Amino acid sequence: MPRDFSRTVRVADQIQRELALLIQREIKDPRVGMVTLTGVEVTRDYAFAKIFYTSLGGNENIQLIDEGLKRAAGFLRSQLAGKIRLRIIPQLQFVYDESVERGMKLSRLIDEAVGKV
Repeated sequence: MPRDFSRTVRVADQIQRELALLIQREIKDPRVGMVTLTGVEVTRDYAFAKIFYTSLGGNENIQLIDEGLKRAAGFLRSQLAGKIRLRIIPQLQFVYDESVERGMKLSRLIDEAVGKV
């Protein structure tokens, strides 16, 4: 059982690396400009992959970025098939990762609280 888990993690890491390069080099959609992939979760049967991303543009562009990524998902999946050796290439689901933004807000709040003391 642990061996299967570690393979799933390795596959997720490989998918993240390959998708980051593909998004950077192959996607011409301006909506997907400054996207950073923060993590990938793959189901045990490799049928689905959740790709977590964040953007430097902030919250106002998330809707546009999400639309761009969803539109490119089929292309990215087909490109991924040529890059990684899996019997099943997972369906890609892009999810905005709010943790980076939340961390920055908390850090700002802490800095403000410390500064007022």
